[in-house]
Amino acid sequence: MKRIVILGGGESGVGAAVLAKVKQFDVFLSDSGALKESYKETLLQYGIPFEEGHHSEELILNADEVVKSPGIPETAPMVVALRERGINIISEIEFAGRYDTAKKICITGSNGKTTTTSLIYYLLKNAGLDVGLGGNIGKSYAMQVALEKHDIYVLEISSFQLDGMYDFKADIAVLLNITPDHLDRYDHKMQNYINAKFRITRNMSKDDCFIFCSDDAITMGELDKIVLQAKKLPFTQEGKVEEGAYTENGNMVVAYEGKKFQMPIDEINIKGRHNVYNSMAAAIAGKVMHITDHSIRNSLMSFQGVEHRMEKVLSIGGVLYINDSKATNVNSTWYALESVHAPIILILGGKDKGNDYEPIYDLVREKVRAIVCLGVDNKKIHECFEDKVEAIYDTLSAEECVRQCAEIAEPGDTVLLSPCCASFDLFKNYEDRGRQFKEAVRRL
Repeated sequence: MKRIVILGGGESGVGAAVLAKVKQFDVFLSDSGALKESYKETLLQYGIPFEEGHHSEELILNADEVVKSPGIPETAPMVVALRERGINIISEIEFAGRYDTAKKICITGSNGKTTTTSLIYYLLKNAGLDVGLGGNIGKSYAMQVALEKHDIYVLEISSFQLDGMYDFKADIAVLLNITPDHLDRYDHKMQNYINAKFRITRNMSKDDCFIFCSDDAITMGELDKIVLQAKKLPFTQEGKVEEGAYTENGNMVVAYEGKKFQMPIDEINIKGRHNVYNSMAAAIAGKVMHITDHSIRNSLMSFQGVEHRMEKVLSIGGVLYINDSKATNVNSTWYALESVHAPIILILGGKDKGNDYEPIYDLVREKVRAIVCLGVDNKKIHECFEDKVEAIYDTLSAEECVRQCAEIAEPGDTVLLSPCCASFDLFKNYEDRGRQFKEAVRRL
């Protein structure tokens, strides 16, 4: 019996373990940290042996194949030991894809993945299709393949998940943009990160569709280098395209197979230039899936956006509080700043992934009154922004941070949590950071 070892016992790891069990493999799950109670219950329910708090070499290095959680870097000692023995390491997405014949719409990009994935899912669900949501969002894809079976999956796929993909194939692949992110995991080499993102086009055939942003210089620079058989469907706000999507006279226009669909940009419910891009990508996917114009329009007009992404929390004393905790890189924060049209108190900070803050300097000078740091080490933020804003404050908790913002904000201001950084110095993850921020605002 083939032995499958799962490294990492989070959502993706537990899902992969259940799928391996259902497919009657000899399964073992190992996590160097503590497992959530709900995950332990699932493993026990399926009779899957596991360990937490450490990795036992004798139980892992005898694997025929390893499914590795995306959060575990290649430099982890156990991963190095597995590589030295030539044991195959794959991602949950790769593993689940082997047992799934559904149509797969896969979305990646440095920014906008969650919004676009959620929007495409919403669009297909509203059209009455049987669709599952997974990958880097929602329920584990492997768990759904094991227990649910949908006709279509909409999968948000991060670069870390793409790293472990080999034979998996998307029917529709969406690449939103590529900007520097996670470079600490890619030897600080941008090209390594770009190569990871383009893995989303692996194995695609002429019957498949590749949706991409032709305004993104890095994407366009790479397109000529890869052999891609899939039909190319670009989207742009800077020109016109024969097939794909573009903007014209205040409208979004989607052209596909000789037909055009258009709607006023003002009617798209999620605002900001970046959300026009996200909506274009989703609308093209909708047309490829033969969704009616009426249904696409209704979905774009009613979609509410996602938690922790430019989420309006409350307005208190004329000050609006916005939770954009999902902005863990500079480009995300650029889009956030670009879409706010009021004076801003900006909350920055956290675990810096090798950020270059220069792209937001002009927007900060123009729109930001003060910066409130929410992080352990804020030296770099002080160095980069001291000459660009009136004041910078340091705080060490969501509570302290929100109180500081409330003290300095004036009616008409927007307090924007858009940190540019990962959250692991003070919080469990960006969701934890966003929720603590919202709770602190509600307690004001």
